[in-house]
Amino acid sequence: MKISILNLSLCGIAALPALAFAPSGAFAHGSMEYPISRVYQCFQEGPEAPKSAACKAVVAAGGTQPLYDWMEVNQWNANGKHKAVVPDGTLCGGGREKYVGLDLGRKDWRKTKVKPNAKRKVTFVYYASTPHATKYFRFYITKQGWKKKKPLDWKDVKRFANVKAPEANSDNRYEMTVKIPSDRKGRHVVYVIWQRSDSEEAFYSCSDVKILKN
Repeated sequence: MKISILNLSLCGIAALPALAFAPSGAFAHGSMEYPISRVYQCFQEGPEAPKSAACKAVVAAGGTQPLYDWMEVNQWNANGKHKAVVPDGTLCGGGREKYVGLDLGRKDWRKTKVKPNAKRKVTFVYYASTPHATKYFRFYITKQGWKKKKPLDWKDVKRFANVKAPEANSDNRYEMTVKIPSDRKGRHVVYVIWQRSDSEEAFYSCSDVKILKN
């Protein structure tokens, strides 16, 4: 039997406080699926009992709700001014205190093995649980010599691709093939910004990768 919030309130049951901690999938948007983002990886491990040490640290830093809300690492009023709304040291968490665990400087984040083709191109897949009209996706990668045990600053990353106005496929995936810098091998972080065109909102993600020789 379905019980509505209205019926619960009429019965004198305090329903809303309990619902405040429920996963907010109704407001979902998206995150990087390949290579998988930190937040989506930790969500897939299970918010209540993640398997990896890094994801356990995320829960210890901010609780389980950020993982249930894996698709909402966003800034509502970004409007392209990403450095203004996402301060240094908070890139992976999109500048939001809620996602502070994603910014932890750790060497044990799970890494996706990425092998570029002969032309150094890789097809990235962004899963949009709710697709939006898109202005662009911007791709950054950590510079040579970046410090792996500290949160990312803007000076630690370099933009290598900008994909304008892509459209999601029938499975709600944005598939984008771009060329990564030829001198990037081994462990790096790919930082991706999704800027909507139908609002000022933008989304942010960090994907830990191990770039293989092609």
